[in-house]
Amino acid sequence: MWNNELASMDACSRIRWACQNFSERVVASTSFGLQSAVMIHLVTQVRPKIPIIFIDTGYLFPATYEYAMTLQDKLNFQADVYSAQMSPAFQEISFGKLWEQGKEAMTKYNFLNKREPMDRALKAHHAKIWLSGLRKTQSESRANLPFIEKQNGIFKLYPILDWGDRESYQYLPKHELPYHPLEGMGYDSLGDWHSTKKISQVEKPEETRHGGHGRECGLHTEIPDGLDFTV
Repeated sequence: MWNNELASMDACSRIRWACQNFSERVVASTSFGLQSAVMIHLVTQVRPKIPIIFIDTGYLFPATYEYAMTLQDKLNFQADVYSAQMSPAFQEISFGKLWEQGKEAMTKYNFLNKREPMDRALKAHHAKIWLSGLRKTQSESRANLPFIEKQNGIFKLYPILDWGDRESYQYLPKHELPYHPLEGMGYDSLGDWHSTKKISQVEKPEETRHGGHGRECGLHTEIPDGLDFTV
């Protein structure tokens, strides 16, 4: 029922709907990626003080950290930063370079550096609903997403799910928002420097991230049972 209702709304109305129905238990997330300014601008226009969670793996492109500083200054907000409980150096000493060890090791890497910190952030904010900027056109794995779903006990709402690439790109100059420094450099999506490829280096968008082991990093998927995530 909610999905039918949300489908008839625009992005800002979806965000307002979340704020009205979940009060102060609403959070948003950002990766400070290529089009992250869109969602940040939308949510801060509706609710300026909404908690915006940023998961810092310690392996992001230097330009991404620069962009994070630029957007926080431009839009007058401070991201709530969460990182893994083990530092990147300690992880490499303990496990080696997980991103070079195959799909299962990449899943463990994503759990340690993205999923666990995000779960911790959601609990700290007592969040009931999480706003995320996923869009159907970004990949095959996102093409059939609903506007709202429940995952691991929390609702996830995608306000710009039905936006196309052109709509997202045109939003930035329309609202005088800066582009990511790596915009136009051949990247379809940005994540960690060690496992992000340019679109020209792969056959399909799903292969640009996580060493070619899929588009999703674990934040938006279920973690398979039976994997050893002991730290």
